[in-house]
Amino acid sequence: MTYCVGMRLDRGLIFMSDTRTNAGVDDVSQVRKMRHWENPGERAITLLSSGNLATTQAVVSLLDERSKAPAERDPSILSAPSMFQVATIVGNTLREVIANLKGEKQQAAASPFSASLIVGGQIKGSEPRLFLIYPEGNFIEAGDDSPFFQIGETKYGRPIIVRTFDPAMPFEDAIRLLMVSFDSTIRSNLAVDLPLDLSIHERDAYRVGKQQRIEADDPYFRRISEQWSLSLREAVNRLPPFQFERNDTGDAR
Repeated sequence: MTYCVGMRLDRGLIFMSDTRTNAGVDDVSQVRKMRHWENPGERAITLLSSGNLATTQAVVSLLDERSKAPAERDPSILSAPSMFQVATIVGNTLREVIANLKGEKQQAAASPFSASLIVGGQIKGSEPRLFLIYPEGNFIEAGDDSPFFQIGETKYGRPIIVRTFDPAMPFEDAIRLLMVSFDSTIRSNLAVDLPLDLSIHERDAYRVGKQQRIEADDPYFRRISEQWSLSLREAVNRLPPFQFERNDTGDAR
């Protein structure tokens, strides 16, 4: 299991992913789930992955190899003219890998080799764009009504983002929001854990911006976690007191 989030803000794109991977409680390891490709000044692309590790590593390897092929061949993610075409290439590559691993007659969604991806970036002359790619290779794009995507263990961290997200927020506020979302997920599911990888794409920078790995002993993350727990307890204590209804005899019911 994993947890990854990609957000589209007015100021650009922001990505965060955990690094926990496991094949059972006695087989836990750490794997990076965030990858980048860029031609500085022309395009920057980030990919987040969740699902079968063999599948996601094969997808990344193929994207890498094909990005180094001669430009006159089929477009790669570093030569495609739009982020829509980039998402199409990534989706086709994912479908190809799953088909090769499982067999052409197997459906990707039911396959143990299934994986989901988030890909986002910006190509010069166009807006920053963000896509969620399903195991079948099809995808949807983030918009005003759906400005962020999650993959992996999504349910614990989603309510926090839904209640608080504002596309106008600066990157610093979005990072705090993501840390709370990840902290809630980590506390609820042992299959998600630190370190976390963080990356931003500033609008019209056309390069991968600031990156940071948030380690297990990171003092700021620990402070966010402790303060969030305290704030929740204080908020619950400030809620109106609950009272049982009483019947005609005055007894609580």
